[in-house]
Amino acid sequence: RRDATPPSFARLPRKVVGTFNRQSFDDVITGEYEGFPFELYEAQLSYKAGKSTTVAFKGVVIAFGLPASFPGLFVAARRTNRVNRFFEDLFDRSGLAELTSGHAGLDETYRFLSDDDRAARALLEGRLAQALGELNETWPEAPGLVALSGADGFVLLPQTKNFFELPGISVSLDYAAHIQPIVGDLARLLATAARIRQAGSADAGG
Repeated sequence: RRDATPPSFARLPRKVVGTFNRQSFDDVITGEYEGFPFELYEAQLSYKAGKSTTVAFKGVVIAFGLPASFPGLFVAARRTNRVNRFFEDLFDRSGLAELTSGHAGLDETYRFLSDDDRAARALLEGRLAQALGELNETWPEAPGLVALSGADGFVLLPQTKNFFELPGISVSLDYAAHIQPIVGDLARLLATAARIRQAGSADAGG
């Protein structure tokens, strides 16, 4: 679909995305990957006040169900020095408690928030730590964020790139030049979601 609000957007925790009063969606892909349903969509969230508009988030969101619910909200956001401090500002506005993983390399790369310290630490002591390391390696250009909330999981990747754009109608499609990169990006996005889903749910339910 295109220009439609994905059903999973209503379940995306507002503490993660912050304040916005304008929302728009480009491509929305719904399907099943490795046995679990997902929604993947390009979103822009912004706040307009008078003649001024501030973009809160622009990028790709992957939403998926967790086999075992997380008892609250857990957020892992990659540290970034970018001018767009969307994820860094999350730690000032969320009201959640910050914690550390105990893994020096991981704590240097990510910041963690949760309203359930015990369940969050169980996640970080399990396979989620490795999955977050892989997220950082797979998407080094995007300061990705992972949010687990109840039965829902989300991966947010800020991007200015239009992932699924084809050339104009006057251009003859070439598989290697136009289709294969889109297929490759989609495969990377879904593999990322699958890894986070597996790691995040298996340990949270223990």
